[in-house]
Amino acid sequence: MDAETALESPGDLSVPTAEAATESTTRRAARNATAMALSQISAKGLLFIWQLMLARWLGDEGYGVYGTIGALLAVGAVLPDFGMGMIVVRDVANHPKDASRYLSASLTMQPVLAVVGYGVLMIAAILFGYDSELRALLALAGVSLLVDTLGNICHNQLLAAERMVIPAVISTAHVGILVALAAIALSLGGGLWGLYVATITAGVARTSAYWIALTRVGTRPHFPLDRGVARSMLINGAPLAMAAFLAQAYNHADKLITTAVLGAEGTGQLTAGFVIVFGVVEILSTTVLVAVFPLMSRTYSSGQRAMFEFMLEKLAFFNLTLSLPLAIYTSLLAVPLSGWLFGPEFTRTADVLKILIWYTVVNMVGNVFAQALLTQNRQRRLLVIRASGLALNIALLAVLLPRVGVQGAAIATLIAETTILTGILTSFDFPADWWGRARSHLWRLGLAAAGLMIIVLLLRRVHPLLAGIIGLPTYAALALVSGAVARDDWDLIYRMAIAMPGGHLIARYWKRELG
Repeated sequence: MDAETALESPGDLSVPTAEAATESTTRRAARNATAMALSQISAKGLLFIWQLMLARWLGDEGYGVYGTIGALLAVGAVLPDFGMGMIVVRDVANHPKDASRYLSASLTMQPVLAVVGYGVLMIAAILFGYDSELRALLALAGVSLLVDTLGNICHNQLLAAERMVIPAVISTAHVGILVALAAIALSLGGGLWGLYVATITAGVARTSAYWIALTRVGTRPHFPLDRGVARSMLINGAPLAMAAFLAQAYNHADKLITTAVLGAEGTGQLTAGFVIVFGVVEILSTTVLVAVFPLMSRTYSSGQRAMFEFMLEKLAFFNLTLSLPLAIYTSLLAVPLSGWLFGPEFTRTADVLKILIWYTVVNMVGNVFAQALLTQNRQRRLLVIRASGLALNIALLAVLLPRVGVQGAAIATLIAETTILTGILTSFDFPADWWGRARSHLWRLGLAAAGLMIIVLLLRRVHPLLAGIIGLPTYAALALVSGAVARDDWDLIYRMAIAMPGGHLIARYWKRELG
């Protein structure tokens, strides 16, 4: 069905499950998504620009040290969270009256785990054979584990209460303060030492703001500790924590092992490519998934399986639709883009980026289904899948890094992520019509992607920007004409659009066009 026909009746769905989405739940999800999106776009956009500036400021070797420490902190942050953050969001969203008991349990356990995590990071740096300067910088940067843990506890409570405007504002302000303080420190010659002092200072400000906000919304810890709640958080969070550890480990194993095998300079080239990939995933995928997680949890727990499967289908397809043109454009234009973004020192980043960018496509689709497994309380299944992916990633890194160089790290990461996506998809038993709709969407979207690829190949030698200016609108038009965006997609877009700020104007225009 073409786009014009789809617009003739926006309230009538060909898929019955869409009718289960009431206006109130859709409006709430849309407003949460809007708040988080505005925050993430501004905060992550600013952070992305800062990362590009930082690469030029530090050079490839300094950026490699920065990337290695960042990778260690990302893996180490799993221990203080211990999977309990998502458990709090899921359980408190369903039982808001228990918020205080979950808060006291988090305050009792997570700071202790943060201290343990700090020690584990220092031991890991020694085992990897990193030099004394890198270990000293890690000792300073690791202080942020405890600071950020205290802030994240409040962040999760506000998400569970669907008070997402508050964390959106705080997150944006935090990034602004961080960038300002770090820029001052680096301009004064503070180097990486000054950068990490600025990071800790901004983290303290973020945590303080979160606690003030949480207190004002009326959520306070309830003591004595409810041991039953604490035990439940640990038991249910443990498989999730292991899965998160494995996910972070294979996301960052390439940088950690590259530093040990090739040195910090090679890791700097890899980190530059990772910045692009991470920025795309965070802005286009994580924002929406965080916003809709409470709604997904309530939908599944209330027994609305058809609606739950409908949400998975649409979220996965939208992620694919957004990530695919970016991957095509970046892969085919990696050489000029790397020079523009990072400077002449990062000549090898193009070889990494043209492969690693496809990780975003696989990851953004896989994250939707991974979150669905969490919603279904199937953390153990996710654990097994992540473990397999990590084992494969490490094995490929050991083989490819010495032979291929830093480009081998990108190849290993892409293969491992594809394996994980395959494992996650086979964990679901969708009905035949679900897969039928998915195949119909995919081949039509493939036509649009092929059109974009041809345009970029023809125009990239004329000018890369011209390839994007002409190619991306063409991709969007082909997606509409081919029917890749189906009738029920238009209805969902309509419902979400009118629920957002200024949505009444959209509704008037849309209805007038339909009339």
